[in-house]
Amino acid sequence: MTSKSSGFSLVELLAVTAIVGIITAVGIVSYNGYVSSAKKRSAENVMQQISLGQTEYYSDNGIYYRNSTGTSCNPTGTTSNAIETNLLGGADSITSDMGYELCVANDATNYKVFAKENGGNCQITMTALGTFVRTNC
Repeated sequence: MTSKSSGFSLVELLAVTAIVGIITAVGIVSYNGYVSSAKKRSAENVMQQISLGQTEYYSDNGIYYRNSTGTSCNPTGTTSNAIETNLLGGADSITSDMGYELCVANDATNYKVFAKENGGNCQITMTALGTFVRTNC
């Protein structure tokens, strides 16, 4: 006499578990890439808003706003807050969820906006003409 088992074998369960694990790993990598890309785009959008704020600031004051003199600056929470106050009308546009800090530098003729990833290596620079340069992104 033979008896039939109505369950799954251990090999079948291991195969299904392995397949689910592989699909999960691919999904997590894709999701992390999507989140990173969305944060970069968000930082670039705020940088474009800063550019619009620079136009208004220049109209009112005859000079461009800056956190630093010269051609570069170091983005920090303080510089980001100053940009929000002086160029973005106090709006909380540079949030911690965005994952970037920003600053503005100018050399009396043009300005550049700098963004640096919090805890990462990605740096984004935008010129007054709206050209983006991404380093280590």
